[in-house]
Amino acid sequence: MKLISWNVNGIRAVAKKEFFKDFKRMDADVLCLQETKAQDEQVQETLKSLSSYFIYAHSAVKPGYSGTAIISKIKALKESHGMGMEEFDQEGRVLCLEFEAFFLVNVYVRNSGNDLKRLGYRQKWDKAFHGYLKKLEKTKPVVACGDFNVAHKAIDLARPKPNYNKSAGYMQEEIDGMDRYTRNGLVDAFRHFYPDQSDRYSWWSYRAGARAKNVGWRIDYFLVSKSLLPSIQDSFILNEVMGSDHCPVGIEVINT
Repeated sequence: MKLISWNVNGIRAVAKKEFFKDFKRMDADVLCLQETKAQDEQVQETLKSLSSYFIYAHSAVKPGYSGTAIISKIKALKESHGMGMEEFDQEGRVLCLEFEAFFLVNVYVRNSGNDLKRLGYRQKWDKAFHGYLKKLEKTKPVVACGDFNVAHKAIDLARPKPNYNKSAGYMQEEIDGMDRYTRNGLVDAFRHFYPDQSDRYSWWSYRAGARAKNVGWRIDYFLVSKSLLPSIQDSFILNEVMGSDHCPVGIEVINT
């Protein structure tokens, strides 16, 4: 079972590029999308050619903003939207599907902003999302994937020193939020398999030819419950797939 996550920076925009060819090449059993920037019916309309797949969407109240969606070969046992907290559930950032062996949570974590005005909100979000995942884990294991908008370690961005505690995505408060997940039973799948692999990123600024120079950040993750690790065969980053300022990331799951 191949699970892939991709912040597409607008589903309607990426669909006009190579999205459907890329989707076929990736051959995902489940593709989780973030930042769809579309309402539920617009997501369904954009993806209508994928008639053999189940399409799930969770859009923001504000049109054209945020949003998550999942394309799946497998019908979910149950679909749920948000964390059950109105403060955090207006922007379509959490979409959960229950499968037989695990919960799959697709998340688009809010950025702290270039001016860091949303850093306090971000800290509350991280704490609430951690609690939400741990509550799910009481029932069955969790796979949480998506754009977490944070580089966890220095190895996860090209220029750690000039960005540390100065740039959204590499503030200590955001790092602490990621630490909360990894210290409490959730494992960063890519680092589990490739603990020392550097220069592997999932997001690049559109400025100054950052992607061509590979001046990037790894801010897209698969976090998995420790109990699922024996079933995770590999983790990967598809940096050759274009169409967005992010590239897809994924895992392969067996024996579920």
